Amino acid sequence: MGMLIEGRWTADHDVARTDPSGEWRRAPALFRNWITQDGAPGPTGHGGFRPDSGRYHLYAAWNCPWAHRVLLAIAELRLEEAISISRVAPRRTDQGWVFAPDQGYEDCLFGSAALHEVYRRGAPGYTGRVTVPLLWDTETGTAVSNESADIVRMLNATYGGPIDLYPEAFRAEIDRWNDRIHADLNNGVYRAGFADSQAAYDVAVAGVFDTLDIIEAALADGRCFLTGDRFTEADLRLFPTLVRFDVAYVQAFKCSRNRLTDFPKLWDYAKRLHRRPGVAKTVQFDIYRAGYNSPTTKRNPHGIVPAAPMIDWMAQEASASP
Repeated sequence: MGMLIEGRWTADHDVARTDPSGEWRRAPALFRNWITQDGAPGPTGHGGFRPDSGRYHLYAAWNCPWAHRVLLAIAELRLEEAISISRVAPRRTDQGWVFAPDQGYEDCLFGSAALHEVYRRGAPGYTGRVTVPLLWDTETGTAVSNESADIVRMLNATYGGPIDLYPEAFRAEIDRWNDRIHADLNNGVYRAGFADSQAAYDVAVAGVFDTLDIIEAALADGRCFLTGDRFTEADLRLFPTLVRFDVAYVQAFKCSRNRLTDFPKLWDYAKRLHRRPGVAKTVQFDIYRAGYNSPTTKRNPHGIVPAAPMIDWMAQEASASP
């Protein structure tokens, strides 16, 4: 999908690739600054970023699950008035993520044609992938972070809100869930879909369904959320994969052993999350279906978008009374 090399866009090169075994590996995020209460440096990066309302702007894409994490955090923490948002068009081109003002996808800050132009504004000599989410500081004219996990954590820690996504008493359990879910499910579906060998695919897809089986078993004790009775960061990080699973990953990424709807407890849990205030407006099923089935020489050379599965996300939980 291309990348920036020393500030120049190169369409035929990408640092995200498979290794000699055929396993797909995700390149790391390179902007790792943190918003902190007093503007001091966070765990990584430089300081100078305080949680001022209206100061930060998020670049996101509807179909990107990593950006979806941040959109969910903004919804859960009620930060819609504090952080403005620009969305790139759902389908990338040879310029990577691009804007399409005539379709409602516009860079509200700079009027850029492509996201790589924004990256160059913040780091003229940048070398790396051009990804969403990207959190931008309008005061200093630079990027804060393009690591979704960091952005979720910093927004929760500094802006506050009606809930705490990372309560201290639950942090060890949340971290355990996050580690498993990220490696084998959030990233696991991509490792399955982009694998270049049968062996690499087999390992990845086994991890996907082993993790879904573990979550299904955990939910069997009647808990509402992964850590019990409160929604946390672990649930927020799981939901974007669940909401894309049957409409995209089953077919496009060959994660076809089971559908989400085949897991009774997990399916009820996913619908419960979808009904949380503000969550449904972050979901775009048709964009996921079209985006994950966009034309690629490797996976879908004709760009055929399959018919939508018949799934009712507003259906009542099986265990609920009429």
